[in-house]
Amino acid sequence: MPEVRLIDHEGNQRGVMPTAEALKLAEELGLDLVEVSPTARPPVCRIMDFGKYKYELSKKQKQSRKKQHAFHVKEVKLRPKTEEHDYQFKKRHAEEFLERHHKVKFTVMFRGRELDHRELGQRILDKMMRDLAHVGVVERPPVFEGRLMIMYMAPLPQKLPQKTRSQPDKRDGEEETTHAQAQEQPGGEETVS
Repeated sequence: MPEVRLIDHEGNQRGVMPTAEALKLAEELGLDLVEVSPTARPPVCRIMDFGKYKYELSKKQKQSRKKQHAFHVKEVKLRPKTEEHDYQFKKRHAEEFLERHHKVKFTVMFRGRELDHRELGQRILDKMMRDLAHVGVVERPPVFEGRLMIMYMAPLPQKLPQKTRSQPDKRDGEEETTHAQAQEQPGGEETVS
């Protein structure tokens, strides 16, 4: 490229000039000549400290990655004949995962003749959906893949905290008692302070 449009180290437009002259200017300042827009005619180049530029760029990328929330997928494995106690145990774990903002993959594994009774697996996953509706939503409904029935649930979107009032309501000179003000005394009696 014989000519470039040059922007100096202070951000000022220097206009179109030969590439050799732009390189010479950059060397005199002890900086680098960096091509910013190669598709423009003539290409746009900037005089800058390239190492510092790369460092600033990596800092910006790190900041943007910090703001993103990475979802982790946790798996809960079930069987068509899972007993109630085992079901409750696995449901509690799935609830904890969803509360911690992880996605949950539910897998119902079928063996042998259990494949003839796919409705048992569907029934377990339907029950799981109902029981966890307060903490998650179904991202992918139950699908049969080979000997497995798979369903994905994602956590509910975060709710904004409600504003708290600084003063309690007063009606006719009486203060309204809130749950936080009521304290339980030994012996099961509640007192209001």
